[in-house]
Amino acid sequence: MNMKRRDFSQAATGLALIPGALWAQAAKPVAGKDYQVLDPRVPVDAPAGKVEVVEFFSYMCPHCNVFEPTFAAWSKRAPKNVVVRRVPVAFLQDFEVLQRLYYALEAMGLVDKLHAGVFSAIHSERRSFRDGAAAADWVAMQGVDRTKFVEQFSSFSVVSKASRAGQLTNAYKIDGVPAIGVGGRFLTEGTTKGLQIVEALVAEIQAGR
Repeated sequence: MNMKRRDFSQAATGLALIPGALWAQAAKPVAGKDYQVLDPRVPVDAPAGKVEVVEFFSYMCPHCNVFEPTFAAWSKRAPKNVVVRRVPVAFLQDFEVLQRLYYALEAMGLVDKLHAGVFSAIHSERRSFRDGAAAADWVAMQGVDRTKFVEQFSSFSVVSKASRAGQLTNAYKIDGVPAIGVGGRFLTEGTTKGLQIVEALVAEIQAGR
């Protein structure tokens, strides 16, 4: 399950991840049921020989909050031929603050340190990131230089990445998160089972499908 575009205007509750056996012991994933085939394909940034895996998420999404530890652990043990990217979506216009927050943290090399903390601040502490100043205040509380963060948050590079994230969200036809794109060719849900499907699709791409 995931959080749809329309759900962001309503209150939502958490979601337990779907447990699953090892994919090697399960049936082969079926197009149209376990994943979607993208038409047209989406351009990727991964180098030759690598398969790009993109997690689409929103800091405001309770399902993404639940899925984050699982995806973070998976990304650290992902196959060597996989390039992992995270793309924050902006189903609502004011979510751009959170998009730019993510890309500023990425530019500063702070995603591993603070990414999960943003989720916690929103879903556990009920903190509001209503604007750049609020984001900067929170980051400063985590021991980060506020001035350097503001510089990144306001930079052309970060603003451009936020805009690109919107374009990629539309290209993948994302209508709910968390969702995972594979090689610019496939899309599946962000769940434990979804990650098993991702590994199977990566293997198929590498096999020359």
